[in-house]
Amino acid sequence: MKLIGVTSCPSGVAHTYMAAEALETAAKAKGWDAKIETQGAIGIENELSAAEIEAADVVVLTKDIAIKKEERFAGKKIVRVTVTQAAKQAPEIIAKLESMLAQA
Repeated sequence: MKLIGVTSCPSGVAHTYMAAEALETAAKAKGWDAKIETQGAIGIENELSAAEIEAADVVVLTKDIAIKKEERFAGKKIVRVTVTQAAKQAPEIIAKLESMLAQA
């Protein structure tokens, strides 16, 4: 499975990066490929390429504030979570995604 995502929080500092790291770690623990873009106080980092977006099975977007360039994900399976959920419940999110994708 290939997971991509974007994390962003209102202040654009610690929680943005904590959420990205937690999602990547939880996905990789399941043997998934994962790349999470961050949109923080210093702008977009680890930006997703068109090829990475095309290859993704699922996209996780945080919903605390608007994601920049969200139109890139049109037509993809998108799951929205809060930045706090991503940071604190990433293994549970990945398990739910795994179940959702298995039923598709």
